[in-house]
Amino acid sequence: MEHAPAIARALTEVGPRLKRLRTQRGVTLAALAEATGISKSTLSRLESGQRRPSLELLLPLAAAHQVPLDELVGAPTVGDPRVHLTPRVRNGRTVIPLTGRPGALQAWKTVIPAAQNVPDLCTHEGYEWLYVLSGRMRLIVAEHDLIMEPGEAAEFDTRLPHWFGAAGGHPVEILSLFGRQGERMHVRAAPRTRRPHLAPGSADDG
Repeated sequence: MEHAPAIARALTEVGPRLKRLRTQRGVTLAALAEATGISKSTLSRLESGQRRPSLELLLPLAAAHQVPLDELVGAPTVGDPRVHLTPRVRNGRTVIPLTGRPGALQAWKTVIPAAQNVPDLCTHEGYEWLYVLSGRMRLIVAEHDLIMEPGEAAEFDTRLPHWFGAAGGHPVEILSLFGRQGERMHVRAAPRTRRPHLAPGSADDG
């Protein structure tokens, strides 16, 4: 049973991982209990390690947090370990780098907690492209104030005052491409409708 220590270690890490994921997303135990049908006491014991995780508990939790089951249990990656993506927390947001090497353009998946909904505009060098995976996102760029739904995208020059965060009381998941020197993503085929391109001095195209 050479795998037994690894399995036991993985199980002991499930509780802290669940708590970290919940708090990063700004979700209370009460809200999670309502979403999953699991009692608050069971969730609390699971996060503290007093309750052994089981498939019937982890499946609804994975669905509620919108993450793969193997992410909850810390399953080892298969194949080349260099493609393993490690989540980081930046300014209260969970970010997962999708670009494995340095370069002009960097790709990220970001989870923004529901509590991050108060605009705090900033400016810096670069160019950003955003795509909403789930939830609703509020995007402010200069005079533009948009609510974006899943499947919608926007791009803008980050030298303009801008901010984006959660809207509608729920976390939002986004994909982003960012070029620090103002590099832009090249699109070969554009959709029939899309969010406006926002650049200094430009008008709203949408």
